[in-house]
Amino acid sequence: MASTCLDSTIHATSSPALPSTIHIAIPTTMITSPLSTTDNYSARSQWLRAAILGANDGLISNSSLMLGIGALNQSSHAMLISGFAGLIAGAFSMGIGEFVSVYAQYDIESAQLKPHIKTNKESLPNPWKAAAASAIAFAFGAVLPLLAGGFIRSWVERVVVVGVVSSIGLAMFGAAGATMGGAAVGKAAGRVLVGGWIAMLVTFGILRLFGLVFYVNISSGA
Repeated sequence: MASTCLDSTIHATSSPALPSTIHIAIPTTMITSPLSTTDNYSARSQWLRAAILGANDGLISNSSLMLGIGALNQSSHAMLISGFAGLIAGAFSMGIGEFVSVYAQYDIESAQLKPHIKTNKESLPNPWKAAAASAIAFAFGAVLPLLAGGFIRSWVERVVVVGVVSSIGLAMFGAAGATMGGAAVGKAAGRVLVGGWIAMLVTFGILRLFGLVFYVNISSGA
């Protein structure tokens, strides 16, 4: 009995007192860095995506438009004017459309973040950047076939040059988009190239057939 009491006394006096609170320091970089990196990439990817898509759209739509006009008229002036009009109208259309789309996304993400944490505007998509990138990229893509074939007087040479330059541009834009997105460059460039060929061939073929069937010639000037 005495031994038991002695053991209890020894354990009670020798055991260290536990602190009432335990403080654990967690480095803030372990929490904020991955989220910050993801947010920055998300914001940056908005205008990068808009730029790549804008350049592809500008090249495909303007080259198809010029070839379609060329199918009805062999005048270099007609193709030049149609290409210039397509560049201006397309750039404004792409810029405004991208602004409206990204601004809607901005409003949705702002509403989702506001009840929980203080909104970090840098992590949200920027409608102005996306709109500017889309419009400028569209104009850059659209100007390639315009400068390449708009001033060539021979109809056959003009059509061939527009097709070749557009094909090279499409392959380059497809490869650039794949590189930025981490995808296979060859497959991405091939998809964009085939899509562009289909658009140009179908536009040229339908309007050429339309002109032959209905004897349509939008101008007789050379």
